[in-house]
Amino acid sequence: MDVVYQFEEAARLPLPGDNCAVAIRQLNSGSVIQYESQSIVLDYTVMEGHRFAVKAIAPGEELLSWQLPFGVAVQPILPGHYVINETVLEALSVRKLSFALPPVPNFADQAHPYVLDEENFQPAPASPAYADTRIFMGYRRHEDRGVGTRNYVVLLGTTSQTGSYVKKLAARLQDECKNYPNIDGIVPVAHTEGGTDKPNNVDLLLRTLAGFMVNPNVGAVLLADYGNESVTNEMVEAYARKHGYTIDDVLHKFVSLADSFEEELVKGEALVREWLPTVNAMQRTPESISHLRIGLQCGGSDAFSGVSANPLLGWISEELVRYGGAASLAETDELIGAEPYVLSKVRNVETARKFLELVNRFKERTSWHGTSAEGNPSGGNMYRGLYNIYLKSIGAAMKKDPVTRIDYATEYGELMKDGGYYFMDSPGNDLESIAGQVAAGCNMIFFTTGNGSITNFPYVPTVKVVTTTRRFQLLSNDMDVNAGQYLEGKAMDELGQEVFELAIQIASGQRSVGEKAGHAQVQIWRNWQQNDTSRLETLLHAPVPAGEPIEIQGAEIQGDAAAAATANPIQFTFTRQRDRQSSDNIGLIVPTSLCAGQVAGMITKRLNEQAAGQSALSGFVALAHTEGCGTSGGPAESLFARTMLGYITHPMVEHCLLLEHGCEKTHNDYMRHQMDVHGIDASRLGYASIQLDGGIAKVSEKVEAWFADRLAAAQPAEKVAVGLEGLRIGILSDGTIGEDAGEQLAALTKMIVSAGGLVVVPENSGLLAAAAFRQHLFTASQVHVQPSIAYGEHVRSNGFHIMETPTTHWVETVTGLAATGVELVIALVGSRPMQTHPFVPMLQIASEQSMLPKHQQDIDLILSGDPASWTNQILERSKQVLEHTYTPRLHQQGNIDFQLTRGFLGVSL
Repeated sequence: MDVVYQFEEAARLPLPGDNCAVAIRQLNSGSVIQYESQSIVLDYTVMEGHRFAVKAIAPGEELLSWQLPFGVAVQPILPGHYVINETVLEALSVRKLSFALPPVPNFADQAHPYVLDEENFQPAPASPAYADTRIFMGYRRHEDRGVGTRNYVVLLGTTSQTGSYVKKLAARLQDECKNYPNIDGIVPVAHTEGGTDKPNNVDLLLRTLAGFMVNPNVGAVLLADYGNESVTNEMVEAYARKHGYTIDDVLHKFVSLADSFEEELVKGEALVREWLPTVNAMQRTPESISHLRIGLQCGGSDAFSGVSANPLLGWISEELVRYGGAASLAETDELIGAEPYVLSKVRNVETARKFLELVNRFKERTSWHGTSAEGNPSGGNMYRGLYNIYLKSIGAAMKKDPVTRIDYATEYGELMKDGGYYFMDSPGNDLESIAGQVAAGCNMIFFTTGNGSITNFPYVPTVKVVTTTRRFQLLSNDMDVNAGQYLEGKAMDELGQEVFELAIQIASGQRSVGEKAGHAQVQIWRNWQQNDTSRLETLLHAPVPAGEPIEIQGAEIQGDAAAAATANPIQFTFTRQRDRQSSDNIGLIVPTSLCAGQVAGMITKRLNEQAAGQSALSGFVALAHTEGCGTSGGPAESLFARTMLGYITHPMVEHCLLLEHGCEKTHNDYMRHQMDVHGIDASRLGYASIQLDGGIAKVSEKVEAWFADRLAAAQPAEKVAVGLEGLRIGILSDGTIGEDAGEQLAALTKMIVSAGGLVVVPENSGLLAAAAFRQHLFTASQVHVQPSIAYGEHVRSNGFHIMETPTTHWVETVTGLAATGVELVIALVGSRPMQTHPFVPMLQIASEQSMLPKHQQDIDLILSGDPASWTNQILERSKQVLEHTYTPRLHQQGNIDFQLTRGFLGVSL
């Protein structure tokens, strides 16, 4: 029997003039909706957050929400018809739905281009200021810095190369905080940027790092570099002083790492410990809330973000601005299509013009990469009812109250010097956008979410506002505010006042839910590798490597293992389980996006502390990374999927689980689909969802239970002896390659390949340009040897391979190299040892004795004696690593990093 609903029980109209309603629950096909004087019958099951027509819409007529267009009908749409476009139908096709969807779309994405009418522009007056003020308890800093809501010691990696250093240093200092009640924490700020030559975002990066330093929540800050990166401490300091950043008001130190990793950690610990009494002496004092600077964000948005949660932030922002405080609206691409609303009230024409210039610049940047800013909505957005960028933008813009005017339009990370309502240029990627707001001076973040995004920043408290009561109940341990109360009848003034009081309490030191959970991440707006379209067509149609091994001279044995064993009788003890033979057995958690990364790390840390699976596995590993959310599709998304599949199928992985955040583009169903396409058995993996499984605590329990079940059912592994034919190694280099080293690494390559093993060298390795290496592997006719496999591609056939590498970034190179299936990376280092991989061991070797004085504790093998013996020296140390009698030094010390490249065409959205 068909269910009959009164309209308010089933749906909402954002504004009375709309012709499409939003379903507040799943409404089955045939349901009857009593709307005004008519009975509307639904033609298909309408998902929660999706839309159905409440008025007849003719072909060519606009579809309206908030009385703004988000599309145009391509066929007659009658009341009760499911409103859906081609993009959403495609996105839902990979989901496992239990009901039918319309077979074809009935509307197309379309919105009118916005044109600023400067001739008739009317400046908007400011809202009336309150005569009195409200008080919170904060940390007063220099006048230009403002007042902090927290008091942190921040350990900041100037570039990605020192990210693992600050993370390890912070971990070693955590126990110190319990002795200093006025210090909120000692936190690392590690990011992905500055690790390649001549990045396009240098000015942006310098502005962000300078802003991080002077944020009022910082009591002290240590910046660490190596002194020779593309962005250095010297550059940060010069930028800060030139542009008037009050860094001398902050207890700080610029440190350039020159000695061994352990020695630098010891020195860093001593330095921070000296600071702690001074930072602890800083006290909270009564301060006006005019010193509050709040960043407004939305992530994992749904159709109700613009109905409940975002208008709530608009109410709070308007209230704070009237008290003299400041609010920051961001996410440039998530305002495209909402320009008529955003610019309905602006302080002056210059601000309106600047806003549109920033939007147009954003569109231009995305065009350099073969995509468009309109491609922003993620799979999670569409699943929850945000069909396109116009609908998403209209809802996102509701973080500005209708009565609020835009006072300033600013660059990413540009300091907020006065009270008022700001727009800051940034991508829709939540973490990248938040980093800019923190650099601009925000001392609190308000984050709305429909799906239940768990994102927090390390030293700025984040207040999480969820759109619906049902989702709040599912994620009650990870959310602060239930904006769904508004959908259920609570007045916005009442709800707004309650949340405003909560904001003052959190500003005064009450911990937010995210702070209690200990979850925080950082990502700065990532570098874009192109700044024009000159190479676009070439890159879009670049040939795909064939995947076949590259022929090298001198590898005549061609897989004759017996002959190879005679030539070099070294044997390796591996394990065999099912059809997998490998040097190790690990339990792997693969986060499907950046927002699931830290939770994956928290789970593996607990599993390793509990020694779970100790008899069957060597340990658990999580591959936290920065991708999967807010990035362009096309080649960049394919690159991401290919690399993830490389890890899922890696020979060292015994058990693997995918952990989704729940609202990303590359969710679990997306990855299942990719596995189906590539012929990978998706049923052997585990799957968990932070949002759908009920938050951090519940998903952690689910993941631990899955691994426990797998381990209980596992059969004992068999020990087997293999020769060189069983080796899968990657070789890369950093710095100058001597003739002897090049020759011996070529000999090692031929030896392994001749036996039937695998050797992979990244395209960017100096080895391939070194004459001593080339002349021993390639014939004179092999002048330009092309890559045989793509970045992160799982090797299908053993032999010699060259892997594509879109950047020169060390960690990005190692990340792609390990995904090919190699079980050991041999790194020839020329200047200093480098960050290692989370689970594929990296043997760092050097042929230069000059590296010994400073880096003897970090290097695994100094090649010495007769160069003819070097190959055997490497093989003997490799045997120790593969048989677990020797652990590479920097891996043991925690100098570990993992970072996916975005390729040439990746861009933040």
